[in-house]
Amino acid sequence: MTRFDTKIAVLLRDDLASWQRLNVTAFLVSGVAHTTPELIGEPYLDADDTEYLPMFRQPVLVFEGAAETLALAHSRALSRGLRFSIFTDELFQTGNDVDNRAAVRAVPREKLALAGMAVHGPKNAVDKILKGARLHG
Repeated sequence: MTRFDTKIAVLLRDDLASWQRLNVTAFLVSGVAHTTPELIGEPYLDADDTEYLPMFRQPVLVFEGAAETLALAHSRALSRGLRFSIFTDELFQTGNDVDNRAAVRAVPREKLALAGMAVHGPKNAVDKILKGARLHG
């Protein structure tokens, strides 16, 4: 089994509906993929040479926690200087990227209603950021 020095992790608020968890996860990891292209592997090919899109070269671990756990993780990621993506409750009401960014921009950092976040970084730093969260089950 390959060991990685870095970790890709998604942290979801534990009171989200199933459809929200899936939607938030998909949106959050797109930010990680965009800002860290070296995490993406080569395209996939089947036995008939049909080509499929490449994916992350390492696992994405999904965690969950209470709103307080998410707020702490947000603070810890900021204090460590790691870039990360966020999804707020307001984004469930918008329907496009322009409105999404405007919804986040309208709220001060300490008042963000975080539904989830995704982070990529050194394994030990990500572990410290996620302290108190549990693997999504």
